[in-house]
Amino acid sequence: MNREEKAALIDEIGAEIEASEAIFAVDYRGISVTQAAELRGKLRDADATFKVVKNRLTKLAAEKAGATELNDLLQGPTALTFVKGDTAQAAKAITSFNKEHEILTYKGGLMGETLLDEGRFTAISKLPSRDVLNGQLAGVVASPLVTLTRGLGSMISGLAIQLQQVAEQGLVGGSAPAEEEAPAEEPAAEEAPAEEAEAEDKAENNDEASAEEATDGADAENEE
Repeated sequence: MNREEKAALIDEIGAEIEASEAIFAVDYRGISVTQAAELRGKLRDADATFKVVKNRLTKLAAEKAGATELNDLLQGPTALTFVKGDTAQAAKAITSFNKEHEILTYKGGLMGETLLDEGRFTAISKLPSRDVLNGQLAGVVASPLVTLTRGLGSMISGLAIQLQQVAEQGLVGGSAPAEEEAPAEEPAAEEAPAEEAEAEDKAENNDEASAEEATDGADAENEE
């Protein structure tokens, strides 16, 4: 491998380190080509890759990517799993593969700035996968919405029952206005002023007649 090829490999590994959410290091001694292909297939489902690396070049790449914490893991035969997707699913894939074949030896790992010893790696492998967590989250979010929908349905149903009861009591609808017809009789009360006016007219006419008779009588006496 010439200098240009080494530089290209360092850049490639550095890009993998920078793009990864987690990195697992294992001793791969004893693994066959067929077994390595099987493991790569399982890791692909978690958007993770399994690569055998050269320790010296990988240290240079780690320094370039600002992940010097990996340097202590780069001793002896080393393969790195670069996880860009589901960290828990990738850890499960390695764990289940190793239970079946008993080949890989876990060295350590890195997630962000956190070092992952074997205990932490095992704990991560027991976590639900991202798809399962998303399903659980969707259920948690949907539950309050279902409760709200049921509550609104009950409120609407209760309101309909109350309106029906009000209608049956005659407080809404066409029956109530019947009680308001009483004011129609008011014109009768207005007839009294008219009768009084007629009485006053008759009294005035009588007074005028009396006055005329008195005037006529007085004139007759004067003529005599």
